[in-house]
Amino acid sequence: MAVKVEKLKVNYKTLEEFKKFKEYGVQELSMLEDLQANIIENDSESPFYGIYFGDTLIARMSLYQREARFDQYFDPPQNYLELWKLEVLPKYQDKGYGSMLVEFAKGFGLPIKTNSRIKSQGFWEKMGFEAVTYDVERDLGENPLVWYPAGVKEQKIG
Repeated sequence: MAVKVEKLKVNYKTLEEFKKFKEYGVQELSMLEDLQANIIENDSESPFYGIYFGDTLIARMSLYQREARFDQYFDPPQNYLELWKLEVLPKYQDKGYGSMLVEFAKGFGLPIKTNSRIKSQGFWEKMGFEAVTYDVERDLGENPLVWYPAGVKEQKIG
């Protein structure tokens, strides 16, 4: 069965699919609140992407584009993507679906910023992400990881 990453529609069907993730014990990763905050029937500007296996949503992420004027991570400053809440249902983990989502995001050709969750640092490193020099004011207790496309490097602090 061929699987592909697709943009998820912000609708009640997707909301029902998102509830399945919570039922599988990944409450801290749930995108339910995001979806409820953005609910417009079949909104085509959804920040959500996912992978279906048959009729079941098995993996998902939020992908937000940030404008260059807010860029504090990349040199030269530019539009970049912020990848949030990447998760794969437990039954489908370790089968490459998370990697498919990350590779899809890289396909936009923009730098990417994310924050790793507990025990996920190794996954992000395997995907080519690296830690940035920590800045207490910018990072506010988070430990951002970034992916640099060709010609982009870390922005110097200060």
